[in-house]
Amino acid sequence: MGTDGIAVEKLWQPGAAEAVNKSIADLEVAVAEFASLIKNARRASGEMGFGRLDEATFSSESGVFLLRFVSRDYFIAAVLAPNGSFGRARYELSRAELLLKKELAT
Repeated sequence: MGTDGIAVEKLWQPGAAEAVNKSIADLEVAVAEFASLIKNARRASGEMGFGRLDEATFSSESGVFLLRFVSRDYFIAAVLAPNGSFGRARYELSRAELLLKKELAT
């Protein structure tokens, strides 16, 4: 997804929306809204001297959203049920980042 909130590609696991008690449309809107938050957080992190923001996590009672930058303008996201495997999701996003980084380099 671009930091402008527009999805480049989507892949939803069967039953993903039901796992967090939301519709796919609700999840897509949530990820787009989080795009705005991480774009601002990334800017602020750089301005305050903390360095480049690579990953952000948003946790709520109905699910966990993991977002990982693959380039300056694009990130990948995972949505987990509250009891989902956080460590596994981070690992899979890291693997996907390595595969996508070359294609999305800006």
